[in-house]
Amino acid sequence: MAGMPGGALPLGRIPVSDVRPLVDGGTTPAKSVVGEEFTVRAKVFREGHDAVNATAVLTDPDGGDHYVAMHSDNPGLSEWSATVAADRPGWWTYRVEGWSDPYATWVHDAGIKIAAGVDEDLMCAEGVRVLERFAAAVRGQGVDASEIDKGVLALADTREPAAHRFGAATSPEILGLAALVPLREFVSSSPSYTLLVERERALYGAWYEIFPRSEGAHRDEETGEWVSGTFRTAAERLPAIADMGFDVVYLTPIHPIGTTARKGRNNSLTAEPGDPGSPYAIGSPDGGHDAIHPDLGTFEDFDAFVAEAGRVGLEVALDIALQASPDHPWVQTHPDLFTTRADGSIAYAENPPKKYQDIYPLNFDNDPAGAYAEVRRVIQVWLDHGVRIFRVDNPHTKPVAFWQWLIADVALTHPETIWLSEAFTKPAMMHQLAKAGFQQSYTYYAWRNAKWELEEYGRELAGEGTGSAYMRPSFWPTTHDILTPYMQYGGPTAWKLRAAVAATMSPTYGIYAGYELMEHVARPGAEEQVDNEKYEYKDRQWYLYEPGGPLESRSLAWYLKRLNDIREWHPALRWLRNLRFHAADDENVLVFSKSRIVDHATGERDTVIVIANLDPHATRETWVHLDMEALGMATWSTFDAHDHITNQTWEWRSENFVRLGPDSEPVHIIHVRSH
Repeated sequence: MAGMPGGALPLGRIPVSDVRPLVDGGTTPAKSVVGEEFTVRAKVFREGHDAVNATAVLTDPDGGDHYVAMHSDNPGLSEWSATVAADRPGWWTYRVEGWSDPYATWVHDAGIKIAAGVDEDLMCAEGVRVLERFAAAVRGQGVDASEIDKGVLALADTREPAAHRFGAATSPEILGLAALVPLREFVSSSPSYTLLVERERALYGAWYEIFPRSEGAHRDEETGEWVSGTFRTAAERLPAIADMGFDVVYLTPIHPIGTTARKGRNNSLTAEPGDPGSPYAIGSPDGGHDAIHPDLGTFEDFDAFVAEAGRVGLEVALDIALQASPDHPWVQTHPDLFTTRADGSIAYAENPPKKYQDIYPLNFDNDPAGAYAEVRRVIQVWLDHGVRIFRVDNPHTKPVAFWQWLIADVALTHPETIWLSEAFTKPAMMHQLAKAGFQQSYTYYAWRNAKWELEEYGRELAGEGTGSAYMRPSFWPTTHDILTPYMQYGGPTAWKLRAAVAATMSPTYGIYAGYELMEHVARPGAEEQVDNEKYEYKDRQWYLYEPGGPLESRSLAWYLKRLNDIREWHPALRWLRNLRFHAADDENVLVFSKSRIVDHATGERDTVIVIANLDPHATRETWVHLDMEALGMATWSTFDAHDHITNQTWEWRSENFVRLGPDSEPVHIIHVRSH
């Protein structure tokens, strides 16, 4: 067929349109992880009244096609869908094939006419022709077609009533073959669209953030001066982090820190003697982004830390902050990495009226090739030392094209590498960074506290809109820079429920060290911790809060462990797009569920319901109204509701009464156990 005017794609014999998910018209890949189900949708139709059908086709990295039958969701709107999943990482494609279904057409027409006594012998004769083609197609796929042959013989036996012959040609065995190996004619395909399939950690994980210099930091008994923690002392903290059930230990920058314009305690402009400075002011005569702060140890010590993390089941995530102290070696060796102002000085970071004199932002436009190459060299240093996860600080202040290139280039040799975007910025930029390759993204979760806000945001992130095809959220109740009023004044109840909602609504969530101690006092006039760890050492004296310690009752470590245990027990919580919201009469009570079929052969389903009283100051009683269909049950079903937090079990149905708040527990995490 000749090309179409204007470059339009010619239509197939069976039109296929509006394939979804489709990111930027198919120019950007959709994403999933191994085993994660997602829905492929399309409009498929044809002229006239003959039956049409559709198939979703996944093509694996080796070129093998995997066919999944689609089903008609809305015949009037020609909507078709199929749930598909990829079984290994790599670059896949997906497409939708529309096709004429002559067997279904004959079954429909013959069923009507034979029942009405019209053209009975003719319809049986037509059926013979269709079933003969059907049998040949089935044999062509190496499948036994003897049941279809029986149907052919029955249709041709004019001694039997037409209704009996029709029944033999539509036996359960033949209908089963029609579903598994159908007769497909006039097969017409949509274009193939790219699907990037990654390892599960790209979607699912529990992160724990530490400042390595604080783990083991203490004051010298004789001098009273601070002694920095090291990688060796920080490694001693790893078993406790792993025991709480976390998967990733995230390190803030570990590089040498500059002294020029060094910030003091609480972000003051003047550093006092002994103030360690912000680890985000990277670079000194001891080195830059490819070096380790001497106080932390050597590369040998870092390797030992990574090895110990692996031994206890943790992956190491390293903070990449592409900015430099005025003392960074790049200032001398790579001056094109910076912006020079009219007076000859290097421009420091500003967000008027705020000024960050201790940091020079990087400029990627003076010498793009040189800048790209230098950052890639630095990343390779850490790849060579076993790091496979990078948390990137403020990626929205660098060109998106750079990130697309860097992430793709690293993936050529280390495709298992995961990048988390710390971009609290405009939605368009957050989404574009995800499209550029970031596997995960920080979110606005810390500021979404009301029920309507969480429902709206959850639907935005997990719904069937295009965003969920490529952007994966990471929920953090607090960070070293964020302490919202909700957390400042909500008391222990707020700290419990915000962790519980984060851990169950999003497959990936994170906790900043000290969360379990409910460090809630803010610096006056700011939404961040007073005595912020970013500018000083913290000796939290963890031993006081351990089981049996004098302050054990003041720690939420047990609660975080419980949340992570629940996540481990329930595969449903490892996915995002299975999030469903339910109703409650009280506007402060949030209800959502996640459900996942864990055994397709038996239909066994894992289902979790979360009910959270978002008011940390008052106990609330209300009725909860469950969408039973979303839970995989009939409207009238009952089930055992086992609360993982209190270890209580009740018999529940679609309508249930709950009481949650500070005088008991703020959140139910319910395991649905069918009767």
